[in-house]
Amino acid sequence: MEAAAALTVPTIAGFSSSSSTSLFSGNSGLFLHRRVHLPKNNIRVKSPATFSIRAAASGGDNAVTLLDYGAGNVRSLRNAIRRLGFDIKDVQTPDDILKANRLIFPGVGAFAAAMNFLNEKGMAEALCDYINNDRPFLGICLGLQLLFESSEENGPVKGLGLIPGVVGRFDSSEGLRVPHIGWNSLQIEKDAGILDDVASRHVYFVHSYRAMPSDNNEEWVTATCNYGDNFIASVRRGNVNAVQFHPEKSGDVGLSILRRFLHPKSSISKKPAEGKASKLAKRVIACLDVRANDKGDLVVTKGDQYDVREQTEENEVRNLGKPVELAGQYYEDGADEISFLNITGFRDFPLGDLPMLQVLRFASENVFVPLTVGGGIRDFTDANGRHYTSLEVASEYFRSGADKISIGSDAVYAAEEYLQTGVKSGKSSLEQISRVYGNQAVVVSIDPRRVYINTPNDVPFKSVKVTNLGPNGEAYAWYQCTVNGGREGRPIGAYELAKAVQELGAGEILLNCIDCDGQGKGFDIDLVKLISDAVSIPVIASSGAGSPEHFSEVFKKTNASAALAAGIFHRKEVPVLSVKEHLLKEGIEVRM
Repeated sequence: MEAAAALTVPTIAGFSSSSSTSLFSGNSGLFLHRRVHLPKNNIRVKSPATFSIRAAASGGDNAVTLLDYGAGNVRSLRNAIRRLGFDIKDVQTPDDILKANRLIFPGVGAFAAAMNFLNEKGMAEALCDYINNDRPFLGICLGLQLLFESSEENGPVKGLGLIPGVVGRFDSSEGLRVPHIGWNSLQIEKDAGILDDVASRHVYFVHSYRAMPSDNNEEWVTATCNYGDNFIASVRRGNVNAVQFHPEKSGDVGLSILRRFLHPKSSISKKPAEGKASKLAKRVIACLDVRANDKGDLVVTKGDQYDVREQTEENEVRNLGKPVELAGQYYEDGADEISFLNITGFRDFPLGDLPMLQVLRFASENVFVPLTVGGGIRDFTDANGRHYTSLEVASEYFRSGADKISIGSDAVYAAEEYLQTGVKSGKSSLEQISRVYGNQAVVVSIDPRRVYINTPNDVPFKSVKVTNLGPNGEAYAWYQCTVNGGREGRPIGAYELAKAVQELGAGEILLNCIDCDGQGKGFDIDLVKLISDAVSIPVIASSGAGSPEHFSEVFKKTNASAALAAGIFHRKEVPVLSVKEHLLKEGIEVRM
């Protein structure tokens, strides 16, 4: 197992006895692949047994060759390809590239790391030869950027040099929020082939760097997107295509783009409806708090100020449904992202949490919008004395289908240390994961509690004048951060934490409020405005949504990029579609 560098995870109770084991080779040696057949309806936690997780390759005339260099979530792309009727053959050698009938290169993470991989494996030259010979190619996100001459990311770093231009970072000096995260519109410049069915609909972007159109590369550019400036969203020359956005995360529109690439001569029987996308949309996110109930079943629950147990004699865990089924339903209902929060994560070893990994794997089979997972992302040492870094833990979640990782308590400790020392240690989970996967892959979840004060001078933390006075007429409040599911207060404010984690590498902030959680009276506007004005990364408003009007209020009164809800969706009090229809009527751009 050490030679394969494979992570170990436990099996779970409740699966059928039909499981198979096989050995197959990869570019790192032999891997033990064990297929475990699990019921989607009854995932349970039990004792561990060891096996490795790695996707097997298949071939044939109906195969898509996938150049997966192991950075980030490629599972959703694999699922999308299979859903469209194709098998997958993984690139193991440069010769696999040259023999490919169709090649897809999905890229996430750092430009330099990807180029190092291609050069060390001898694949850069093969990739250039393949593209120069006008073979069917689709690059995604970093797979587009690598086609250019160089990147300024930790550089300059030399690229493949196939398209003139330099990849640079978005300019945040004028208040632009970086990373560019969310659903934005395309401006089609000319015949784009694979974009024929986009029909003015939003597609999903998540990146901090972009290439700009110029006279030298205009023959390549088929679509641009506006975010601060017009950047290159899509290129095409002959059979060679590349896009900056993620079609595998862009819902039905994205699937139609992949279908156009894989079936270039086929007619599309059902085209996506015409849209009215014009700019970056505000996101509506469905959150699923997942934990094991007293019977050991993994269920979606919802807290009332973080208390998830029913106020009954049995005091059982509140059960609002099954996580995989609900995720699929919210995708069909139009949720822009699905967020899983493993609220038992702080008590259990992360790599012992196989049920949550299985939730991600099953959900990603049919959910083609971004998936975020949080809970238990930290360093730990197992019972055998083996140490796992938070980076290894996060990698397992990415391989299982997560697009973004949410870090809570561990980020608070890292921020406290940074503010005390003024030194970035590089050892925190936040720093490790953002360094390898990019800050767009890391969300920091902040769980503050409102503390009323008489004057701003009462505490050494940033305070705000509150809209509603405190219980004793207090006009001000600061927001004390908590850890361990809100049970322990820390000597740091939400404002100070947000500023610090941005410096440490966070790409997005999920802003909760314990006081508002489960109350249905609206988001804490004072808190959301304080934090969204303080940072230049996107902020997700959370806690307190009870009606569609609460969503429009937070978008109109603050700079929040997204708003998240749980209970009102789970209890079917307010459907996702009703929220979006209301926002549209209020003149707020959303993806429909």
